[in-house]
Amino acid sequence: MFVELHVIQNFVPACLNRDDTNTPKDCEFGGYRRARISSQCLKRAIRTSEVFRDTAGQIGHRTKYLGRLLTDRLRGEGRTEDDINLVLDAFALQYAGGFDKGDERTKVLLYIGDDELDDIAHTLLSRWDVLVQEARKAAESSQTKKDDKKKATPQMAGVVKSLIEQHRNRVRSADIALFGRMLADSPEFNIDAACQVAHAISTHRVSMEMDFYTAVDDLQTQGETGAGMMGFISYDSACFYRYARLDWDQLCTNLNQDVKLAAQATRAFLKGAILAVPAARQNSFAAHNPPSFVLAVVRSDGMGWNLANAFETPVRAGREDGLVRASIKSLDSYFGRLRDAFGSDGIMATPVLALEPDVPIAQVGEHNQAKNLQELVERIMDALLKGREMK
Repeated sequence: MFVELHVIQNFVPACLNRDDTNTPKDCEFGGYRRARISSQCLKRAIRTSEVFRDTAGQIGHRTKYLGRLLTDRLRGEGRTEDDINLVLDAFALQYAGGFDKGDERTKVLLYIGDDELDDIAHTLLSRWDVLVQEARKAAESSQTKKDDKKKATPQMAGVVKSLIEQHRNRVRSADIALFGRMLADSPEFNIDAACQVAHAISTHRVSMEMDFYTAVDDLQTQGETGAGMMGFISYDSACFYRYARLDWDQLCTNLNQDVKLAAQATRAFLKGAILAVPAARQNSFAAHNPPSFVLAVVRSDGMGWNLANAFETPVRAGREDGLVRASIKSLDSYFGRLRDAFGSDGIMATPVLALEPDVPIAQVGEHNQAKNLQELVERIMDALLKGREMK
């Protein structure tokens, strides 16, 4: 089963997602320049949003500071600093490619949950004396950088192997289960993502603009002229179409078939995907604009429908309708054409949340409108859980 979110969101002037030239990201679509927010930016906004963290329960860490996280746990069990460093050097070498020289950071970026960290610490402590003794011998025999591989001791190899088996396809962190995990050097730790997030694009053609600004020196005398500094910020203003797809069955698999935890993670993802806004340059623009329209499609199976082609021809603001209503009209019309062409056998529910009471959604169905976000989320969850019972 799947949940698809189609969101129309209009932003005031902003620079929500910058490229390497410090200007708003954009792209060409349908032969016209569009504003764009990358999927990576959107996923981070979701994962770090307060509403996601408050709803999801356990959240993972995307970090290189494995040494710091494990040191805190081992130090709390009364282990000495020297022994901790020896054991963690040996462990990190096999688990994450080792630490950078003279640093507590691993060479690769990890995505790891607190439950996994607790399991690692518990396993290390259960064999502590043997691991310390073995690590000391390995450290003594390792005279040069080329000899680092000698630290890959047999006992530690057994520890890492047992942890791999223990954590294979089993996580408790909602964000890791949702967004997946990939380690090129350790594919056994990989987790297939349960959600897909598209790049958001503007439903209309967009031109980038620039804001020239100056800062006045407060202690400048009356006779002095000129600014203390000056510069410019690039920005645009756009009505975006956003699309995300959640694979409920994959999420349950990633969470070891814990349906209660999967439902909690789904609620967190839905709320985060709808409410989270990228944080870039918000102090300069305060572009805190909630979505104007959300269409959720719950499917038992079948092909996903990204509705971006509703805007292949850019919408235009008219005398009666602005960009938001014009975008909703195009979305609704295109959804109806897809349904007529490919059928709707797999569609179980299409709840809608709209700010405007008379929003034009003849194809989606006015009777499907939810009163608020909470009702929208619960309608989605009801359809998902009902579909699971029918399997």
